[in-house]
Amino acid sequence: MKSLLVRLAAAAALASLAAVGSAAAQDSGAIEPGTWDNAPVEAEAAEQTEAGASGENDWFPTDEQEEPAPAEAAPAPSATTTAAPAPERIPRRDIFDAAENLFGRGAEGLGGLLERILGDQGEPIAYISGQEASGAFVFGVRYGSGVMRHRIEGDRDVYWTGPSLGPDFGADANKVFVLVYNLHDSQRLFRRYPGGEGNAYFVGGFTASYLRRGDVVLIPVRLGVGMRLGINAGSMRFSQRNRWLPF
Repeated sequence: MKSLLVRLAAAAALASLAAVGSAAAQDSGAIEPGTWDNAPVEAEAAEQTEAGASGENDWFPTDEQEEPAPAEAAPAPSATTTAAPAPERIPRRDIFDAAENLFGRGAEGLGGLLERILGDQGEPIAYISGQEASGAFVFGVRYGSGVMRHRIEGDRDVYWTGPSLGPDFGADANKVFVLVYNLHDSQRLFRRYPGGEGNAYFVGGFTASYLRRGDVVLIPVRLGVGMRLGINAGSMRFSQRNRWLPF
């Protein structure tokens, strides 16, 4: 009898403990077996969903934003400056054409004489085409006129006179073609040009002399008819109008 009572008491105690454990499990939200592995994943997904729902349209600037590409820099100006061009010179072909028009095409010795002068002096800035008459008996005089064609300033009429002195006799008439160098202002032509040191050219029936004043150089090329014997030293004075006095 006593043994039976002990067993009933033990069974009642076990039943009470089971009831208390079940209530504790329900109150604490115990996780059923088999759901433990998915619980952290589901919790993380829930957090991400809540974060996306609360800020999906928000924009937060960061320090790593891409900066706009700089505009292409303009090329720097060249440090090299272009030198000012020298005054234009008359082309060699124009010089030959003008001389042939004055003396006649195919004039013997003209081409060779011009080649020598241009080879030594280069192309001129102007030239004068004209004619002159001269005579001498120890003391000589010369009168001439023509047209100067300047590369920059155009055409203008010119006149010249010139005395000469030396053992020279006779008279002649010449066609004259004057090569003009370094005459940047055509008004500077109108003065006296003494014979200067330099080359003198003699080819066929042509003669060429060298006159200079300052940096302006004149080389008259002459081809004449008449009778003239001797040598002389002289000058040429250019003017804007005809003069009778040779000085």
